Amino acid sequence: MPLSPSFKNRLYPSLPAIVAHYGTPFHIYDETGIRETGAAVRQAFSGVESFREYYAVKALPNPKILAIMQDMGFGFDCSSTTELMLSRQLGGRGDDIMFTSNNTSLEEFLEAEKDGGCILNLDDITLIPKVPNMQELICFRYNPGSRRTGNDIIGNPTEAKYGVSHDQIIDAYRQAMARGAKRFGLHTMLASNELHYSYMVQTAEMLLALVEEISSELNISFEFINIGGGLGIPYRPDQEPLDIEAMGREISGLFQAFKIRHGYMPALCMESGRYMTGPHGALVVQAINRKDIYRTYIGVDACMTALMRPALYGAYHHIEVLGKETFQTAPPVDVVGSLCENNDKFAIQRELPPINEGDILVIHDSGAHGHAMGFNYNGKMRPKELLLSSDSTVQLIRREETPEDYFATLNFSPDNLAL
Repeated sequence: MPLSPSFKNRLYPSLPAIVAHYGTPFHIYDETGIRETGAAVRQAFSGVESFREYYAVKALPNPKILAIMQDMGFGFDCSSTTELMLSRQLGGRGDDIMFTSNNTSLEEFLEAEKDGGCILNLDDITLIPKVPNMQELICFRYNPGSRRTGNDIIGNPTEAKYGVSHDQIIDAYRQAMARGAKRFGLHTMLASNELHYSYMVQTAEMLLALVEEISSELNISFEFINIGGGLGIPYRPDQEPLDIEAMGREISGLFQAFKIRHGYMPALCMESGRYMTGPHGALVVQAINRKDIYRTYIGVDACMTALMRPALYGAYHHIEVLGKETFQTAPPVDVVGSLCENNDKFAIQRELPPINEGDILVIHDSGAHGHAMGFNYNGKMRPKELLLSSDSTVQLIRREETPEDYFATLNFSPDNLAL
C-alpha cells in the first residue's frame, strides 16, 4: 500500500541527505514498520495456543532483515539451497526452518539435513523414497484440486504444479510412516496477495477438517498446520487493507473448537513474506530525462531489473515525487527505465505532479519481491539496499552490484571435454 504516514514522516525529511550520501537508486526498508507488523500478527493469533510465523526468505533475502525476523521469534520459510544457507548463517536450526521446495534434487535434500536439519515439507508423494534419511517430523503440501478454488492471482489448484493431491494425501503419510516418520504437519498455499481475510479462514478450516480425516484413518495426531502465505497488501490507495484482527479471531475460534472435539490444539504456522515487509520498503530513484513524442516519458536511473513486478505482472506501485506530494497532477506520463525492453516501465499513463530532471521519485511497496527478483539483463546492475533503523540511523545493508560482479562467473579455470 502507499507508504504509511509514519514511515513517510521518518523517511521523507531525511531523503535529500540520504540521496546525497548514497546516491540513487536504492531500496530502503523501515525497521520500525516491520516490527510493528510482526507484533500485530502475533497479537492477532494470540488465541491459538502456539503460533509461529516463518518469514518467506524469497521475499527479501537480506541478512539484516532476516535478523529482525529472528529477533521477533519468527522462523524462516526456505525453498532453495541458498535460502537454507542464508538462514543457517543467522543461526536457524531444526524447527526454525521450514523447507518447502518442488522438484527437489538429492543435493537439496542433503543440504536440508545439515546443521540440525529442518522441518521437511514435501511437495510430491514421489519424493518420499528420494529423501535420503526420513526425518521424524514430516509435513506434506496439500493441493485440494477442484475441492477449492485458488484466488485470482495464484489460479486454479488443478493447474498448479504444487502439492500432493487429495487422493494421494493419506497414502503419503502412510508411506512416510513406513520410512520412520512419527510426527506430522500439514501445509497448503493457495493464495497470493489475498485481501479478503475470509479466504484464509476457509483455508484453515479446510486443513483442520483434513487433519481430522487423516487422523481418523491413520490414528495419528498433527503437531501443526501451516496455512501458507499469500496475505495481501493494498498496493493502490483506494484498496482496503486485510483485516488481520478478524482473520486471527475467526481462525482462533476454529482452533479452539478443534480442541474441544479432540482434546488438543495443533500449532498454527504461516509463511508470510509480502505482508511482513512489502509495505515497509521503497525504491528511490532520480528523474534523469524527459522525452515527448506520442506520449511523455519520464526516464529514471533504475529499470525493471530493480523492480520487475510492473513489467512482469502489470502490477501497480504507487509513486510520489519528493517535495511535490500536494501539487496538482500534470498530464499523464510513463515512468520508464533504460532497459532494451518496451515493458521496462514502473508506471503507464500515471497522473503525477510535474517532474523535472533531478527530482526524486519514491516508488512504494518494494519491500517484498523487489530487489529479490532482480536480474542482470542488458548487463544492468542491481541497486544497493538500505535500512532505516529504529534508532533513526540509515545503514547500508547491501552494496550495489558492480561490473566486477557481473564478470565474476567468467573468471574460471579452463575445462575442456574431449569427445
